[in-house]
This record gives sequence, structure tokens and C-alpha cells, in this order.
Amino acid sequence: MTTTETRLASEPAITLRRGRTILFSVLAGFALTVLWSAPFVDRVIGDGVTSAIIGHETDAPIAGIMSGVLFAFASGLGGTLTACNIAALGAVAPLLGQKQSVKGRVLMALPPLAWLVAGMASVSAAYGVVAALFGTHMPQYSTATVASGLSPRLIQSMVVFGIIGLILCYLGLAALGIVKDPMANIARRHPHARSVLMGVLIGAFLVGRPFGLYRHLFRDVADSHNPLYGAVSFMMQSVGNIVILALLFLILTVVAGGRVQRWMAARPGRAAMLTASALLVAGVFTFLYWDVRLLARTGVIWYPIISWYS
Repeated sequence: MTTTETRLASEPAITLRRGRTILFSVLAGFALTVLWSAPFVDRVIGDGVTSAIIGHETDAPIAGIMSGVLFAFASGLGGTLTACNIAALGAVAPLLGQKQSVKGRVLMALPPLAWLVAGMASVSAAYGVVAALFGTHMPQYSTATVASGLSPRLIQSMVVFGIIGLILCYLGLAALGIVKDPMANIARRHPHARSVLMGVLIGAFLVGRPFGLYRHLFRDVADSHNPLYGAVSFMMQSVGNIVILALLFLILTVVAGGRVQRWMAARPGRAAMLTASALLVAGVFTFLYWDVRLLARTGVIWYPIISWYS
């Protein structure tokens, strides 16, 4: 069989695998929106982790800049369960085990994580400065409630997370080769460009996040009118948000990096499908949760929700 015949024969199988990847990823993202319990994540995990680190209740006033920075890191750590973390893992997962030695795998894993943090920190710091200068006039500062159930800060969340979700979905489809990859040219010149982009998206979560602990920090930064405090505290919250992800990734790199790499290399396109699946699950979850399920609060639409904690 010629090379051309082999390629043509394999195209239906490739198309089928792509279709299955998209279908299962969309279903997984949808299932997460049905099962996700914001009260459990926010109150039990978020409040529990944060109060354990800072040593007092999370709704207590923040006493000074150092306390604010500690609160920022602790609340970020408590808010680790975000869909973007899945996408971030997908962005660096194909790098697992490209070196055979443990030291080689760790050294390969550190640069993408460092560039991810750099992208995330730049957005977080910039938004922290904006919050310090203009925060008292921004939707996230408001504590007002509205009859429709959608306060200005929730509308901001819908816009921001809706855009992020669509970007993640597009990147997932691009990883499968279904749409044009907008990062292809720049990634050839700058190998870590994709990690920077994922960091930017994680940092942008702060722009839309209505998380109660984050609002508490936001109001303190806005009241301080201190741009340096805003930049540092927002960066620390983003760092806290991904520190567990980074540790898990490094542990996975050491323990299973070689096996994962051999598994991905066993079939052409497997690494791309792993990355695409992570991006699609995260994107579908983010868009459906913030732009569709949230509308159910207004009574405009119905959305299936399994309430297992309230």
C-alpha cells in the first residue's frame, strides 16, 4: 500500500477519533455543570482552607497589607477547584516524560510552568492595579442584590467567563486540527507561547470571579487605593490558585512521566487529543456554567442541576 493510500485509509479512523473526543469532552463538561455545587466549593473547601491558614473566620476585616497578602494566597489556595486548572494541565501534559531521567523530566516541566505563571501574574497584577485605582466604582465592589437574581457583578462574570469558555473551546478544536490554530505561527518562534496564553486566561479569571472570598479581598484593595498592594495581593491569589496544580504536575512528571510519554507516543495524535479533551471539557464547563446555568437563576430557562449540598 502506498503512502497516499495509507493516509486515505486512516482518515476515517482519525475523523472518528476526533468525533468521539469532542462528544465525550462536551458530555463531560456538561455533566460537571450539572453536578457542580458552588456552595460546597465556596463554603466547605474555600472557607475551610482559607480560615485554617489565616487562623480566623474569613469574613473578619483584613488587618493591614501583610494580612491581605496572606489572605489572598490562602483564598487562592482554597479556590483551587476551577475549570481553568484542567485546561492548564492539558496545555503542559504533552511535555510529560520527554526526557528519560527523572531530572530531565523535571527540568522539562519547569519552563512551561514558569511561563504559565508569568502570563498569569501579568494579568493579575494589572487587574490589581485597576482595582486599587477604580475598584470602588466597579461591579465587583457592589453588594447590592437585584430582583432578577443577576447583579452587575454576575453579569460581568457571565461576559468574562463566557469569552474564556469560548476561547478554550476554540483552542480545543484547533488542537484537533478542525479549525485554524491561531497560536501555530507564534508557537514555532516561541515554544512556550501556549503556556503564556493559558496563564493569561487563568489570570483573567480574577476579572470575572464572583467568589465570596475574592470579593472580600477586592473590596479591601479598592478601599486601600494602593496599586502596589493590589498588584501583589492579586498575584498571590492567582499563585495560590495553581500551586496544587503545579505540585501535582511535578509529581506526575517524576512518578509517571516516562510511562505517560510512551503511552502518548504509541498512537499518532494521542497527545493532541489529550490536550484537546482537557481544553474542551474546561471550555464547555466554563461557558455552560456561567452563561447558561446562571440564567436559570432568573427563571428565563430551565437547566438540570443535582443539588447534593446547599
